[in-house]
Amino acid sequence: MAYWLVKSEPFKYSWDQFVKDKQTFWDGVRNYSARNNLKAMQKGDEVFFYHSNEGVEIVGIAKVVKEHYQDPTTEEAAWVVVDLKPIKKLKKSVTLAQIKADKRFANMDLVRLGRLSVQTVKEKEWQLILELANEK
Repeated sequence: MAYWLVKSEPFKYSWDQFVKDKQTFWDGVRNYSARNNLKAMQKGDEVFFYHSNEGVEIVGIAKVVKEHYQDPTTEEAAWVVVDLKPIKKLKKSVTLAQIKADKRFANMDLVRLGRLSVQTVKEKEWQLILELANEK
């Protein structure tokens, strides 16, 4: 299993809306690195849901329930989506400030590639985030 992080601005698509919807396809990705990460996602992979711009924090965990397919919001063949399902809201959200202040995250994509909307998360980073969220 691999771990990922997806970003969404809460005013566009929040964790609460995601939970209400019960499942969604992750569309609108128009960056090749982020697209390649979507293509690498496999069914069962776990995904941190990150609120960007407002909140600037990891708020929940989702799961990949369908691997990549053509983005239905565009006819351009280059772009894909995956289907995600919410699993749980974190007991305590983990802020970008907390992550940046902790040297153990110095090489995390969230710190190094801040603008990338779909990112990898190493297993050790995943476990550390869960600790900070009081999930362990």
